[in-house]
Amino acid sequence: MIRRLLTHSRALTLNLSLGLTLGVMGALAAASPADAVPGMAAQHLLNPYGRWLNPAGDVEVSVAPCGTLLCGTVTWVGGQALADAADAGVSHLVGTQLLQGYRRQDAGNWQGQVFVPDMGSTFFSRIHQPDEGHLKISGCILHGLLCKSQVWTRRP
Repeated sequence: MIRRLLTHSRALTLNLSLGLTLGVMGALAAASPADAVPGMAAQHLLNPYGRWLNPAGDVEVSVAPCGTLLCGTVTWVGGQALADAADAGVSHLVGTQLLQGYRRQDAGNWQGQVFVPDMGSTFFSRIHQPDEGHLKISGCILHGLLCKSQVWTRRP
């Protein structure tokens, strides 16, 4: 499931040949006070809470507060993602918290960890919300030195 999502994503920003797959990633970013920096007023209006779809449209993650942090839980899986999860030995992907412990870094930017079910591992992650309808999710190794990204879309 993960390899297919990353392979077919038009939003990949860095091609790595390390064999790393970064998994079903969901989405976070947050509203923050506007600074005196140009363009920051638009960031103030962004809201990361809600339902987000992966680029293939077959995984939905619900982003919500978890204490003072943000987290994302799988709420729906369909299409090829169901088969990929089953092939990886994951029988219950719905309800799995993929996005864990994201802290706001600055306007529209968060940092936390993403759980990759088909690898059984958790990776460092960054999330950037460029506008109200999109989230750029980056999964990284070496604490952010090498990353792959996807752009997720807000579900209507």
